[in-house]
Amino acid sequence: MTPSRRAEHAADTRAALLGAARALFAERGYAATGTEDVVAAARVTRGALYHHFRDKAALFGAVVEQVGAELAERLIRQQLDRPAAGGPLAQIRDGLAAFLDTCVDSDFQRLVLVEGPIVLGADAWNDLAERHGLRLLTEWLERAMGAGELDRQPPEVLARLIVAMIIEASLVIARADDQAAARAEVGAVLDRTLRGLQPA
Repeated sequence: MTPSRRAEHAADTRAALLGAARALFAERGYAATGTEDVVAAARVTRGALYHHFRDKAALFGAVVEQVGAELAERLIRQQLDRPAAGGPLAQIRDGLAAFLDTCVDSDFQRLVLVEGPIVLGADAWNDLAERHGLRLLTEWLERAMGAGELDRQPPEVLARLIVAMIIEASLVIARADDQAAARAEVGAVLDRTLRGLQPA
């Protein structure tokens, strides 16, 4: 087997493991999913799993990382595809609304919001949220400030504070009995917060 074919095979194996793990973790939860379930669903050997991932926790972390990266990519694509008729601030509102809508999805909730902090630990989970949300939000805020739609202030500091609010908002939604109502409530609060940052 040539080096390029080996690399392709390794990438295919890793993708199969991630796909199988993602489906099983979302359906059964982390504790109820064994590595034997994952390798059977992915149709690979146990050795292949441990070649790519140190243990089940590392596999779960890779799944959550994948979900976060996909969400960030989707938000970026949404902003690129949508005309910025309302200006940068409207794009920020749209992006935050899209994220909050995702928080109502049951698979996203279980993988990222409910089990993510437990399995990964609070620090690693917060790092993940910042990594996929902070850079994007900072760029959006810089554009809004440049357009005069928000008061000038350190954009990364503001982005970190908003990311912290968004993380808490996502947990409010995930833990609510009426998630649709919680989604509407936290959305309204975030929108009022953004309005308060606009020039007088």
